[in-house]
Amino acid sequence: MDRGFGLDVAEGLAELCRPDRLALVVYDMQVGIVSQLQDGAQVTRAVASVLDGARAGGFRVFFTRHMSLPNEVAGASQLRTAKAWQRARTVGEVKPSFPRDSPESQIVRELEPRTSEAVLDKIAMSAFVGTPLDLALRDCGLVAFAIVGIALEVGIEPTVRHGTDLGFVPVVVADACGSRDRAAAERAFAGFAFAGGSLTTDVATVVPLLRGAHLG
Repeated sequence: MDRGFGLDVAEGLAELCRPDRLALVVYDMQVGIVSQLQDGAQVTRAVASVLDGARAGGFRVFFTRHMSLPNEVAGASQLRTAKAWQRARTVGEVKPSFPRDSPESQIVRELEPRTSEAVLDKIAMSAFVGTPLDLALRDCGLVAFAIVGIALEVGIEPTVRHGTDLGFVPVVVADACGSRDRAAAERAFAGFAFAGGSLTTDVATVVPLLRGAHLG
């Protein structure tokens, strides 16, 4: 741990993997999203390993879920995005993909949230937009978050960049982050490395640190 100007400045992953410094964010591991990836089951197993480690180590856990508003209140930006994703010719053809209480919007059963864990619904890509995640992390005195889930190139990347701008240290668990566009995912990893505000790790490295946190 580096120290200067009265501040502790973490230099490595081990220094951050403490329940009083870091939370786990499980990003959009929903039935209707996991099923879109050929390796969705593999990603789910990797996420489950990290989640189990975080629970064993006593870390706070936040789940996010992407939510579709009814078309009548979705707004122009949401409708435009949905039109592009659904390859619809007109706004009138757009159907809400993830209504709040639909089966598609639910977290996959392998990762069922506990009552002690938060589930945050959002309509933006960054997990910090329109949710209490920023306030909750700060109010718990946390300075970092590990992130896993789907999709790296669509939602995890903007969440990591937004989190860095908010003053947090994002920890991306690379092999527990699914993607559909491999080239875009590689660009995201390259961007993380270039910007330097986040850390990138893997399941084999981070899980023992999480599990052993309660022993420190």
